[in-house]
Amino acid sequence: MTIPAALDHPGLRLTMAELMTLRPPDRMQRQRPASRRAGAIPARVAGQGMDLREIRAFADGDDLRRIDPAATARTGQLHVRSFHEDRDDSTLLVADFRHPMLWGTGTALRSVRAARHLAMLGWRAVGRGGSVGLLVVGDDAPLVVNPAAGVSQMQEIASALARGHDAALTRRAGAVTLVPALARAMRMVPPGGRVHLATGPEGLADADAALTRLAQGRRFEVHVILDPAEAAPPAATLAVSDGAHSRHGRLSPFDPQPLLAHLRRLGAHPDLVGADDGR
Repeated sequence: MTIPAALDHPGLRLTMAELMTLRPPDRMQRQRPASRRAGAIPARVAGQGMDLREIRAFADGDDLRRIDPAATARTGQLHVRSFHEDRDDSTLLVADFRHPMLWGTGTALRSVRAARHLAMLGWRAVGRGGSVGLLVVGDDAPLVVNPAAGVSQMQEIASALARGHDAALTRRAGAVTLVPALARAMRMVPPGGRVHLATGPEGLADADAALTRLAQGRRFEVHVILDPAEAAPPAATLAVSDGAHSRHGRLSPFDPQPLLAHLRRLGAHPDLVGADDGR
């Protein structure tokens, strides 16, 4: 794949190296006990997990298989162990690299800023011991990385984001909606998991039903990426031309409140990523 020289610099082209530098310091990473399967974290309720919740005196109805020999011998009274129930901590990152995301007036394209923001969320998930997957949506077939845990998984995700973005830069614009990608996300993330979608204000058109279905039983966060010209447009008048005609006008700031309210009604958790977010 040949990238035009005009696009081969930071802010326009996405690289694996820059996404790897977003990894937080090791001291901020929460280590997962070696005894627990990848992508599972202890819930607050008692259950059949791997993490000890408490040791207490035996009561009628307790499972005899949970008797703790050491505490029983030490006290002379039957004691049992109870454990936290494990629940899935599976996160799916959905990057919108369709043509409307491939522009920007600041230091980076909206698509690049979306990828950086998602990478930081992925690092946080890996740091707490969860599993992370990726779905890159473009104007042709999606790029998929199935969920897994660990730093090596984030290396694969960073590489896939860079490859997917390079492909988007050399691709002609299409007319792809998010609906098929959201349906695929439902199959990739079990109930109780998390989905992070990074897209632009226009990226959710005609996807209400798919958004609602995905939000059922999952933590679904929509990160709306705003360009500086949308968040704080210049006050001066600008010349606009289509090649044949031209005129002057002023840009109005994008009002996100109607979109945010609409997403909340659909069950999603919206988040605005402004010009200074996502590096």
